[in-house]
Amino acid sequence: MKWQQLILAFIATICLIFAGKALAQTDININNTNLIRFGGNVTVAANQTVENAHAFGGSVTVLPNARVLDTAIAFGGDVILKQGARVDGDAYSFGGKIVQEPGAIISGERATFSDRHGMMSDSYGRRSFFPWYFFNAIFRISAAVVAAILGLIILQTSPQFLPNLAGKLDRYPGLAALWGMGAILSIVFGTVLLAITLIGIPLIPILSLSAVVASLVGSLGVALFVGQRIDNNSKQSALQQFLIGLAVLTVLTLIPFLGGLVVFLINLFGLGVILLWQFGREKSKTAS
Repeated sequence: MKWQQLILAFIATICLIFAGKALAQTDININNTNLIRFGGNVTVAANQTVENAHAFGGSVTVLPNARVLDTAIAFGGDVILKQGARVDGDAYSFGGKIVQEPGAIISGERATFSDRHGMMSDSYGRRSFFPWYFFNAIFRISAAVVAAILGLIILQTSPQFLPNLAGKLDRYPGLAALWGMGAILSIVFGTVLLAITLIGIPLIPILSLSAVVASLVGSLGVALFVGQRIDNNSKQSALQQFLIGLAVLTVLTLIPFLGGLVVFLINLFGLGVILLWQFGREKSKTAS
């Protein structure tokens, strides 16, 4: 049964990866007035009028005499207004810059959230591998230290919480993966829907923060689960198993190229097991 669920988890992960690639290759055009693209650039054609133009992983370019009635937003790219282009609402760039050619107009607010010397910088990727790896390793080790402290606090204040998460993951790995996949897709589409409206934009950080916190807490249960699998004879305490699992996962995340996949899987199962624990079938059985 566990092998079947592990196979289901593997299939769910593969489906999520292919779904992400499909989104990255697909334009979403809502009522022909909202241009949204994942993993690429959005271009508002010359003399065209749209309500919103949003690019996730690319730039937004508004060509001459084109008009955006509400917002132009680029996540991981620039917002570029050619001569005579107009944005009646706001223009935001996360990880890029806003470029206005002569005669281009932004009637609302314009803001950039960018660090050209940080991880979002285009020049950063052109630097040598070792400085990037060193920075990445320091970040992940620091995150592991924070996770260890948080896990220690949770195990002291609520001794059964993390073991319950690890038990859920042990019994239902496939369901945890499906919950995680559904949560990630829901977060992506929820972010898109919020970004379409001016009122929803301030809610995006709240949604992102909630997802990060849930994934972080769930990943602590994943670490305990890994520690329990290593310590099959249960000779260690829950705290010791948690620290062993956390150390193993941290080392795996430091492996070049493979580390990113490990982080993704930790977050996938961490987010999924939290949702499974909160809304899963055993919760209703216990309550009854």
